[in-house]
Amino acid sequence: MSILKTVATTAFGFALMGAVFSPAVKADDWNRKTKMTFSGPVEIPGVHLKGWAVLPAGTYVFKILDSSSDRHVVQIFSADEKTVYATILAIPNYRLKATDKTIVTFRERPAGEPEALRAWFYPGKNWGEEFVYPKARAVELAKTTKTPILFMETEIPVEVEQPILTADAPVVVKMKQAPIMAVQPTGEQVELAAVVTPPPALELQANAAPMAELPHTSSLMPLMALFGLLALGGALGLRMARKSVA
Repeated sequence: MSILKTVATTAFGFALMGAVFSPAVKADDWNRKTKMTFSGPVEIPGVHLKGWAVLPAGTYVFKILDSSSDRHVVQIFSADEKTVYATILAIPNYRLKATDKTIVTFRERPAGEPEALRAWFYPGKNWGEEFVYPKARAVELAKTTKTPILFMETEIPVEVEQPILTADAPVVVKMKQAPIMAVQPTGEQVELAAVVTPPPALELQANAAPMAELPHTSSLMPLMALFGLLALGGALGLRMARKSVA
């Protein structure tokens, strides 16, 4: 009876240790789900649903679809998250001071034209997502806003009939592999490093999405069972050793 009690106590101790040291990932920590409300129309880059190059005033949800490298993919959803309006390539751009609230920046446009989405800063982060535009549109925006605009060298379809939901979709893979440059208001094309300051590599890694998300049904039970069997085997071995000595 004392051996069984020892085994149960040991197994419980191992199981508790497994529970304490098992990593827990909160979804909003890595996908940065953020609800935003725009008071006016906003022009967006990237691949969007047909007819949605400009978002009407309203509430939308921003999420990171993929952040496994120095290129991030941001998606814009409807307020109820049932519709994906846009899938956009973004480059992390560093800033010196983090804030405790979400900040979205725009590129000013002439009166009567919608503002163009520029960057999104998540609360507590020292860097934000600088959005990348198609090349032709970037050249136009650089001239009218008098600021450098990031663009993709590779041409991709910007309007789709169906939303893009996965990080391995062909158009998303193409976006992540496309060469990125910046165009100045003069029309001069410059390297990305001339207008973007990347965050430290370690900070990017710490904020990257998990490599794989466990199914919702997964638990620590298999691990607990393994520890229990190991504890039982150890107790039985100790008992046999005591008998041989006696």
